[in-house]
Amino acid sequence: MKNLWGDRFFNPTTKKWSYTKTDDSKRGFNQFLLEPILMVFDAIMSVKKEKIQELVKKLSIKLDYDEEDLEGKPLLKAFMRRWLPAGDTMLQMIAFHLPSPVAAQNYRMEMLYEGPHDDDAALAIKNCDPNGPLMMYISKMVPTSDKGRFYAFGRVFSGKVATGMKARIQGPNYVPGKKDDLYEKTIQRTIIMMGKYVECIEDIPCGNIAGLVGVDQYLVKGGTITTFKDAHNLRVMKFSVSPVVRVAVEAKNPADLPKLVEGLKRLAKSDPMVQCTFESSGEHIIAGAGELHLEICLKDLEEDHACIPLKISDPVVSYRETVQAESSQICLAKSANKLNRLHCSAQPMPDGLADDIEGGVINARDEFKSRAKTLSEKYNYDVTEARRIWCFGPDGTGPNLLFDVTKGVQYLNDIKDPMMAGFSWATREGVLCEETLRDVRFNIHDVTVHSDSMHRGGAQIIPAARRVFYASQLTAEPRVLEPVYLVEIQCPEPVIGGIYGVINKRRGLVIEESQVIGTPMFIVKAYLPVNESFGFTADLRSNTGGQAFPQCVFDHWQVLPGDPLEIGSKPNQIVTDIRKRKGLKEGIPALDNYLDKL
Repeated sequence: MKNLWGDRFFNPTTKKWSYTKTDDSKRGFNQFLLEPILMVFDAIMSVKKEKIQELVKKLSIKLDYDEEDLEGKPLLKAFMRRWLPAGDTMLQMIAFHLPSPVAAQNYRMEMLYEGPHDDDAALAIKNCDPNGPLMMYISKMVPTSDKGRFYAFGRVFSGKVATGMKARIQGPNYVPGKKDDLYEKTIQRTIIMMGKYVECIEDIPCGNIAGLVGVDQYLVKGGTITTFKDAHNLRVMKFSVSPVVRVAVEAKNPADLPKLVEGLKRLAKSDPMVQCTFESSGEHIIAGAGELHLEICLKDLEEDHACIPLKISDPVVSYRETVQAESSQICLAKSANKLNRLHCSAQPMPDGLADDIEGGVINARDEFKSRAKTLSEKYNYDVTEARRIWCFGPDGTGPNLLFDVTKGVQYLNDIKDPMMAGFSWATREGVLCEETLRDVRFNIHDVTVHSDSMHRGGAQIIPAARRVFYASQLTAEPRVLEPVYLVEIQCPEPVIGGIYGVINKRRGLVIEESQVIGTPMFIVKAYLPVNESFGFTADLRSNTGGQAFPQCVFDHWQVLPGDPLEIGSKPNQIVTDIRKRKGLKEGIPALDNYLDKL
């Protein structure tokens, strides 16, 4: 077996192996693996019937009666399925090379479970204990033949899941001790999913993947199923891609609007990576990972989920807002009744912190002392200051932070909730063009609030907080962030020049070029702004004679060169276009709209 890999050559005349190539010898892999496969391809695709019959007999291939008359690609597929079935081979390799659930969960439990590592659920997961409490993670909703219903597909980590058992269904926003996003329901059926077929089964023990019937109406995309009343959630899956390309959809017939809304709900359930939102402008927005992903989502929506004709806008790219310096002044905003004053500033966060927040390395649910220690060791934050993070935003989970750096302020805790609500609002809809903020830290320096709680309620504090955060953003050199793809292109050497030309024309940057060992093919890696990616594949193929094959995946956000406050700059043009599309007032609001004076 070892002779099939590396520089090992076989001489058919002498029947001997050697490390040096001669005229009579061939590389072992080519001679014994590649050449037989290529021989089959050539015989079938060239319709050499006698050769095909010879191969069928020699390899003991048994084709079905209706497959014997096939030709070309359909015959090749049928032949290869019988000779080298990929499914059986992959399953065998998985069994040989991947750890069993018992071995894997022993060291992965700490990464899987959000709760304490010594409670009953954690220990059951660690030991893959079939007699422990049920802990199951639902990773995907799979559409059923029954329109609008879904199988909840996931893995059992401990205990067993059975038909008719009562369980707790915990959504991703469930917090132990509270009842939000928590349901106690009966599991109607447990099933084993085998491709497009399903098989009902009485119970399924830990270490297996399973499908559940009857819980789909309580979960949107995923969650935790458990029988342990004190269980925390299993960690939510993080995807390496981000939904950065969006389209607006509407029903061609306005009477079909309810069907569109219902279809969007089903689409959001069936695809974990797609985001469906309703804008204040009245638009229904679908966001996907790229042009092709959106195309597939829209086809599914039109043909399977909503089943109505749709009007679809041109695709647009999602941007983010950020800052690149500390605020030039501490900003002041007063409440509408002039009885409360808020003093804040903004500054960029250290490099990599926003990525860690989005990746779940640092999050709002972490114990505040351990989180402060991590921020101190990795990002040089002062430990005392790092313990005074009020919240993450937007929505309590985003890559922006609100710090309390005040000293001896009265009634501060009384306005904490409305301040956090204002922070979430300001980070969800930034001042430039109401795009989400990223990588921004806001500091509360001082507050002066009225002693009477009637005069410092949410109606007074929330709008004032939003205004002071907007002022802080405008005084901290605001910038626009654009999403960037990592593009991997496979091609032969003669067309590499054409690839460079296409990438440079689209503001891209080639970062790596390497040859695939043992082949004439090269791999070119490059960064490409998502805004420049529309039509990229067609452009690339026309410049390389169809010999280049690209793959794109979202990689990072980068600052768009230029100042969005400078009329005529590229960021300013993008901000203007976004504001126009969203129906906002023309031009970025002036600082005086948000900054008050003593």
